[in-house]
Amino acid sequence: MPEVCVDGFNLSIPKGSGIATYGRNLLKAYGDLGWTPGVLHGPAHLGGDGLLRNISLLDAPQGQKPLPKLERWARTLRSPLGRRASRVDVTGEVIRPPDDELQHLAQRHWAAARIFELSQRSQRAYGRFTPLKFDGGGPDIAHWTCPLPIWAPGRVNLLTLHDIIPIRLPYTTTDDKHRYVELCRESAKRADHILAVSETTRRDAINLLGIEPGRITTTYQSVSLPDDILAMDDEALERELGGVFDLRPRSYFLFFGALEPKKNVRRLLEAYLTSGVQAPLVVVGGRAWLDGGEATLLSAAATPIDHVRRGRVIQYDFLGRGLLLRLIRGARATLFPSLYEGFGLPALESMALGTPVIASTEGSLPEVVGDAGVLVDPYAVEALREAITRMDADEDLRSDLALRGPVRARMFSPEAHRERLRDVLDRVGA
Repeated sequence: MPEVCVDGFNLSIPKGSGIATYGRNLLKAYGDLGWTPGVLHGPAHLGGDGLLRNISLLDAPQGQKPLPKLERWARTLRSPLGRRASRVDVTGEVIRPPDDELQHLAQRHWAAARIFELSQRSQRAYGRFTPLKFDGGGPDIAHWTCPLPIWAPGRVNLLTLHDIIPIRLPYTTTDDKHRYVELCRESAKRADHILAVSETTRRDAINLLGIEPGRITTTYQSVSLPDDILAMDDEALERELGGVFDLRPRSYFLFFGALEPKKNVRRLLEAYLTSGVQAPLVVVGGRAWLDGGEATLLSAAATPIDHVRRGRVIQYDFLGRGLLLRLIRGARATLFPSLYEGFGLPALESMALGTPVIASTEGSLPEVVGDAGVLVDPYAVEALREAITRMDADEDLRSDLALRGPVRARMFSPEAHRERLRDVLDRVGA
């Protein structure tokens, strides 16, 4: 069977990300297409025997000691000369976390100590990419799920672009923009083919990065939801929402996602707080990227979890995926007026669960939502306020969107994504 290795850069993030979800779905798609899917890990240390190597893949961050400064400098200096990835045979001697989906999705595990950290340091210091070789053979394809300063000589290199928001909306991120542009251009140049998660991202890549149209294909993303969530009846949903959140189904609005400037949380809060609706707004997301105005509004409006008042804001920093999906399933509507998205997974997940969506007219969201949601200008607080008020009052609208959403979501099913991936593999002769 042909083999593919998908980078684990985002898969290793403790609280996950949209790209981590994409990576898991990508591994599943490759497996369904008859490939042997593998993951590239970058642990802090890579032990010399099988047991230590198994431990290194699962070690908690608190157990990973930083490299001494001199050794870190020496490894960074050597990175442009090449690094090697060793295969780690997962033996089962080390117990994996119960919610670790990789144990079911990845059949191969490759590891190169600190590969992601040191390759980025090397690119910053020397402007060079790190060549990666695999001991004992290795995969036929190296699939990079975002621009990374790494490439695999002698393999087919595929690159997925989710967005180029640091270029389109530079004021919303803290990246070094010059380095980011160089990273994107060089990653695209070294890739045998590029996958975009939306036509919006594909168009941005062509117009802003100068990628030739024939070298980039839109594959979109997919959403796969647990059967127990989809099959849950209203009685069970009411029992779980009431027991965990003290909420009733369809009694609250929901926003979930990273609280960063592009998510437009400040205007969302302004619109909600001045709408006069009585249903609470539940916000799921940490405050790491909030600007001052958003932080002030959220602090003023947020209601302590143990004393929920009608019409106020309830905020959770983070929820596990199972609890979050139940919260989405029970929401009156998901509010997602982002300033720009490369895809917009929260909107798709909500539609797939039959939850109405208010989304943005900007970026890729019109591609994803289509006529299965309410689209508003994300810069117009008045338009967003009117949309919230209408969604709150119009039960017929909510019922219609609850039917349209799952139909629309099927356009982005795992099966549809798998076929688009197959077309890319045929294109590169893999």
